[in-house]
Amino acid sequence: MRRAGVEGTGSFGAALSRYLTAVGAASRTPLDAQNAARAVLRGRACAQAKAGDGPVEIARMYKPAKDSAVKARTQAINQLKAVLIRAHPQLREELAGLGNAELFRTCAGLADNSLNDEAGEGSMLHATHVTLGLLARRIGQLSEEVQHLKGRLTRLVEHHTPQLLEVVGIGPDSAVSPVERSSGSRHYRRINRGGDRQANAALHRIVQTRLRVDPRTQDYCERRSKEGKTRRDIVRSLERYAAREVFHLVRPVQSQPALQGQS
Repeated sequence: MRRAGVEGTGSFGAALSRYLTAVGAASRTPLDAQNAARAVLRGRACAQAKAGDGPVEIARMYKPAKDSAVKARTQAINQLKAVLIRAHPQLREELAGLGNAELFRTCAGLADNSLNDEAGEGSMLHATHVTLGLLARRIGQLSEEVQHLKGRLTRLVEHHTPQLLEVVGIGPDSAVSPVERSSGSRHYRRINRGGDRQANAALHRIVQTRLRVDPRTQDYCERRSKEGKTRRDIVRSLERYAAREVFHLVRPVQSQPALQGQS
């Protein structure tokens, strides 16, 4: 009987691992490739490979797409406001005082006539109108994309770990950051204490939100400040508390049927 060990079943070896699992020929070890091969040869590799289709993997699909859309939208907003700084004084006065939402709607309307106005070609005002209009439309499209992906992440969390969203300071972005740690017989999630940037950023967001809106956290911060603790030390303590709290919240819960409409 021929045997093979697969490394990287959650990344570059995922497709091969899924195929071998489908035909009943795959097993996984969390060690490196050499130890994986040795485990297979010795008959010790008995853990099942990751299916790669659970809620954590789904979140890992949605999250980068949402983050890149947010980044692109921020860039477009900065570009639009940079164009406004150089715009004709009269146009700047017309748009001055508008909130972002109204500003983007107004600028988007500037493109309607300007794009078809051949007589205005070559003028700075025409170029400004076209540029502002296109940037505003791009911002609108990216905002819709962000909201769409945020909605999918929210539904994912509500279905699998709704208890996270009941905690002060935890939203969908923070809730999808805990890292899955699984063996063949156990499936669970935890905060990665080895330096996972998304998880650490999520803890920081949770603490900063609580410092703004949660009276208990504010009282704790004030009390520790009077004891001589620096804000940095206080934040670290709060992050450790949040990590422990989240750890207990993401322990396995009873499995539920697959989400409808996730495809």
